[in-house]
Amino acid sequence: MPIILALNPGSNSLKFDLVEVHDKQQCASLGDKLLSGNIDDIGKKTTLKLIRDGEQIAETEGDFGDFHQATEQVIHTLETADFERVPKLEGVDLAAVRVVHGGDSFTAAVKFTDDVARTIESHEKLAPLHNANSLEIIRAVQKKAPTLPIGVAFDTAFHHSLPEHAWRYPIERKLADRYGIRKYGFHGLSHLYMLEQYAHLTSRPPDRISAVTMHLESGSSVAAIQNGESVDTSMGFTPLEGLMMGTRCGSIDAAIVGFLIKEAQMTADEVMKVLEKESGLLGISGKSLDTRILRKSNEEASKLALEMFGYRARQFVGASLATLGEAEALIFGGGIGENTPEVRLNVCDGLKGWGVVLDEDKNWATSDGDVLISDPSSKIAIWVIHSEEGLQLAHECAHI
Repeated sequence: MPIILALNPGSNSLKFDLVEVHDKQQCASLGDKLLSGNIDDIGKKTTLKLIRDGEQIAETEGDFGDFHQATEQVIHTLETADFERVPKLEGVDLAAVRVVHGGDSFTAAVKFTDDVARTIESHEKLAPLHNANSLEIIRAVQKKAPTLPIGVAFDTAFHHSLPEHAWRYPIERKLADRYGIRKYGFHGLSHLYMLEQYAHLTSRPPDRISAVTMHLESGSSVAAIQNGESVDTSMGFTPLEGLMMGTRCGSIDAAIVGFLIKEAQMTADEVMKVLEKESGLLGISGKSLDTRILRKSNEEASKLALEMFGYRARQFVGASLATLGEAEALIFGGGIGENTPEVRLNVCDGLKGWGVVLDEDKNWATSDGDVLISDPSSKIAIWVIHSEEGLQLAHECAHI
């Protein structure tokens, strides 16, 4: 039973899990999470927090200037920490690293090699906030633990099943093919975890399930899953397309880019900075991208931001239902999907024509576990499933 260190970078954060993967386990949730941690606000003076069994057990302050330094601190912690039932670094069999953009090159987790590194680098321009961070993490592991094997899993891999009419954009074909412009989709580890965990909870094989999964947090996406395969998803060529997000605008009229370049005399980079880092919940509220803060605010702009977030999520859920024709479940995951009942209510209230009926008492109740929140009369089951990307990352990389 291998012990795997799962390293999951965000745009400015690093989550990690030490996971024991059991022989022949059928889904990621059956792995045992021995220790977890996170470092937020990398690039600033921040803290490394260690968590076990849902409770914080230690905290280390430091100046983690980049992902290389943050990873070195994680490895140092595993080398020196002394926790019961938690192996030190020499007891770890594999490091598993999440990579956001694998383009059309990878359909499953692979062992990290120099060729794999070059391919990841080639896709860096399509996910500038993420792919470089993953490579920094890998280089730090290679430096601090040179004999430790490394596996990589890709957020784009789950969406390789999209049919061409879904992944191809309606722009001039030769131009698109020349530059690899197509829908790739992201958050694949999370969407696959939700699918397989739902299958596990309902004692169903994944390939018999059609459902809509929602990964809702600072980066958000929806996936339409038919017979266990992704057939469409809201994110596209880059992680900017689709839903309104924490700081990203999601789908907008493409002509806005050219308009701002001409009328506001902005450069292309300046426009992209606005769309990627200054829009979404932050841009509308003018206050925060954190829905926990916005929920407590009485400001109209904060209320509008939450209303828009739920409304635009509902639009993409409706599009996914139309894509599937029929579905048996709507599944909320991600930090916002799991912890923001107002958003779930906003999404589901607009889908009553599909026979979607939310049990409001269950919706407003808090739960640490996976829970069914639909009314018995609902034609489509509504679930909250706590997405565990670390467990999924370990599960997939164990197979290499």
